[in-house]
Amino acid sequence: MGLLEGKKIVITGVLTDSSLAYGVARLAIAEGADVALTGAGRGLRLTERTARKLPADEVPVFELDVTEPEHGVAVRTALAERWGRVDGVLHAIGFAPEVCLGDDFLAAQWDDVATALHISTYSLKALADAFVPLMSSGGAFVGLDFDNQQAWPAYNWMGVAKSALQSVSRYLAKDLGPQGIRSNLVAAGPIKTVAARSIPGFAKFEGVWDERAPLGWEVTESEPVARACVALLSDWFPATTGEIVHVDGGYHAVGA
Repeated sequence: MGLLEGKKIVITGVLTDSSLAYGVARLAIAEGADVALTGAGRGLRLTERTARKLPADEVPVFELDVTEPEHGVAVRTALAERWGRVDGVLHAIGFAPEVCLGDDFLAAQWDDVATALHISTYSLKALADAFVPLMSSGGAFVGLDFDNQQAWPAYNWMGVAKSALQSVSRYLAKDLGPQGIRSNLVAAGPIKTVAARSIPGFAKFEGVWDERAPLGWEVTESEPVARACVALLSDWFPATTGEIVHVDGGYHAVGA
């Protein structure tokens, strides 16, 4: 029996088969879950196309723009009819306007920063709004994170958004715990994805990570991240919430 046997899991953020969320979806299916994907905007067709690569007879895809509350209501209604419940949700949503990234932290104005925070941070709360009503028997939210205990080259306001995401997860853990619903994050090391390629200076992360991480690090290997996410979505961490699990080869734990 798989770790997610019989579980109903919603996965956001699948664009291509290099997406971290794709690796989670593939492994979740292998571990027995029924999976639904969500996509938004121009990326929705990519999500639909990539869904056909997953090892399942049918993987439904729903439109869910996290800045449109009615989308969450529509997806919840559809899944209530299809599944009757949701057991877990993967948050793999992030976006920042170009000016929020790069060499000039001060260049971004509030409208740009607000967009980054809305899509990358508040979206976790938006997913809770959408799916907590279907978690009557408990469940789990798991978000993909990049640890921001320190400032990183080029990451700028996305780093701020990720730090805020960590705080949102803790508050969801506090509020949803009495309902048996957990909220945790997986702080992944750098992986070559479509999202990573949009970050100026991403090569700076690649160049040092494998050298400094005690366990080493392979920027093209997403399986360790997927395993951590699937484990946290499963029943194997029943008393863990508000946590940040580092899957980075140990990079975060050592100095220069």
